[in-house]
Amino acid sequence: MKEARYFYVPDAIHQTELPAKEALHALRVLRLKGGDEIFLMDGEGNFFQAEVAIASSKHCTYRITKVLPQEKTWTGNIHLAIAPTKMMDRIEWIVEKMTEIGFDELTFLNCQFSERRQVRTDRLEKIVVSAMKQSRKAWKPLVHPILSFREFIETPRTGQSFIAHCYNEIARNDFYNEIQQSADNQNITIMIGPEGDFSVDEVKLAMEQGYKPVSLGQNRLRTETAGLFSVSMAQLVRRKF
Repeated sequence: MKEARYFYVPDAIHQTELPAKEALHALRVLRLKGGDEIFLMDGEGNFFQAEVAIASSKHCTYRITKVLPQEKTWTGNIHLAIAPTKMMDRIEWIVEKMTEIGFDELTFLNCQFSERRQVRTDRLEKIVVSAMKQSRKAWKPLVHPILSFREFIETPRTGQSFIAHCYNEIARNDFYNEIQQSADNQNITIMIGPEGDFSVDEVKLAMEQGYKPVSLGQNRLRTETAGLFSVSMAQLVRRKF
């Protein structure tokens, strides 16, 4: 049996042709021909069984034969806001792994101690799409442009919002315990700072905006490790059995 071939096609139900990059992969790498079976994902919770209609040198059209709505495997919205690391390969790694695990939104933060203040979201979008197809995720996570710390915390959010920090002088509860005690469908927003942590003033500002200060445990973690760890904990608490 041939392995199912998945392609990302936004608004696939209203389209008839694979996007240029997906078509290139289908035609030149997989060498698909008319009549071959393919599967499409729209990033909004749907898979589509389809067959190749026309396969030319640059274009690949399709006919949808069956709509396959998917059920989300976790409840609520999981949103990670994180200060990007100096080395982008570490951010690319976390984006790939979080997509495989399952989350909903990613926002990058420009903080007082940030090591990087610009991020190419277009490259990260490609990594998200690749990981979506590899892990068969029906929902595409949103990757937002970088925001200033203040702009992010002043944006109203629903559900529970947390800021992880390492300052002993500011009381904090355990993140995992906090989200375990929340309602199953509550949204979770967790902020992770740069390698030097958020500043004390930033933590206090977030608390003034309703963010709960939390700890991710006794171990001191790198930024990307803390981000992946927090998303993994949120996924464990919110996953459907």
